[in-house]
Amino acid sequence: MTCPAALGVLLAAGLLLGRPALAQTGPPLPARDLRVEDKPLDAGRALKISFRRAEGDIAGGASGVARYELRRMSPGDTGFVALRSFSPLEHTEAFGTDDVGLSPSRGYLYSVRTYQATGDYADTEPVGPVSPRRQWFYTNKVNTLVAVILFCGLVIAFIQAARRGRSLFIRRIAGLDAIDEAVGRCTEMGRPTLYIPGISTISDVATIASLNILGQVAKKIASYQARILVPNRDPIVYPVTQDVVKQGFLEAGYPDQYREEDVYYVTNDQFAYAAAVAGTMVREKPGANLLLGMFYAESLVLAETGASVGAIQIAGTDAISQLPFFVTACDYTIIGEELYAASSYISREPTLLGSLKGQDIYKLICIILIVLGVLAMTIGAIAQGEPFRWVNEMLRVRGTGG
Repeated sequence: MTCPAALGVLLAAGLLLGRPALAQTGPPLPARDLRVEDKPLDAGRALKISFRRAEGDIAGGASGVARYELRRMSPGDTGFVALRSFSPLEHTEAFGTDDVGLSPSRGYLYSVRTYQATGDYADTEPVGPVSPRRQWFYTNKVNTLVAVILFCGLVIAFIQAARRGRSLFIRRIAGLDAIDEAVGRCTEMGRPTLYIPGISTISDVATIASLNILGQVAKKIASYQARILVPNRDPIVYPVTQDVVKQGFLEAGYPDQYREEDVYYVTNDQFAYAAAVAGTMVREKPGANLLLGMFYAESLVLAETGASVGAIQIAGTDAISQLPFFVTACDYTIIGEELYAASSYISREPTLLGSLKGQDIYKLICIILIVLGVLAMTIGAIAQGEPFRWVNEMLRVRGTGG
């Protein structure tokens, strides 16, 4: 075999193996530009480490370098300990990593060892000691801070405006307007009002919203000197509803009209509770059923039974899967966030009204910003560039990783 042919065979074999056929000769050279810096915007438990390849080592592994090994000496250690290895086959000129789980304000030394295929190695000069530092302010979330300040400012401003007597417009909610009619009908017919606060726990937002409405309804019923029945499924919600109804009668000026036996605990079992409440509807024949709170599979059972006794039914929940049943079987349905706004809508208390109005204005601002952001990024994409990238950065909600 001639010399050119033999050289061609060697080169082909080297390409097939993914490593060069001509290895670097001589002693290994250390990696270059080892940098160790504090990782910004963290709790002081990480350092950013980067370094470049050794002289003559080309991206893809065109030399005799077998691997790069990052080493660290922690406070109290007598020598360097290997952290991780980097392959020279990676198509990058520089390598980088984060060393996490460190102790704040303690110094760490770092070095990179370059290994040749023969086992020889060369170390960089140690860098350090470098200490991770805590940051007091997470600047990647400045937009979140601005949003919180804007939100709080709007709520406080509208609360103050409401307290000064300014009229705040809130759109009509038919289901809430009908509560007065329902309670009045019960009074005229001499029948009680049945209030079902849902079947969830006190930690559920819908339950809390329902309790706020219950206080206002109890006050209206007390002013008419009528009865209200409140069957409870949750043993924690039960004493709360007792206090809410009792306070409503007290605020209306009729504490003696409050009947403790009308606010009672039934059972914690879902369908046993539904059966018991359905029996109450059939026996007591309430003039109005108010089903406000969190409901599950029992919703249709309760709504259909209430409809069969001829009661006015007003239902409200944020459980999307139950809304179709309430819309079908009830006279009025309060949907989603209308349930949360109900207490301020009924009471017209300035603090609640101002808070509700501030939240609505803030939501409107968010919707406008989202639409503008989508339009800006769309125009940038059409223009085959990113002239509005700053809009994306401004609206981006970042996690702890940045």
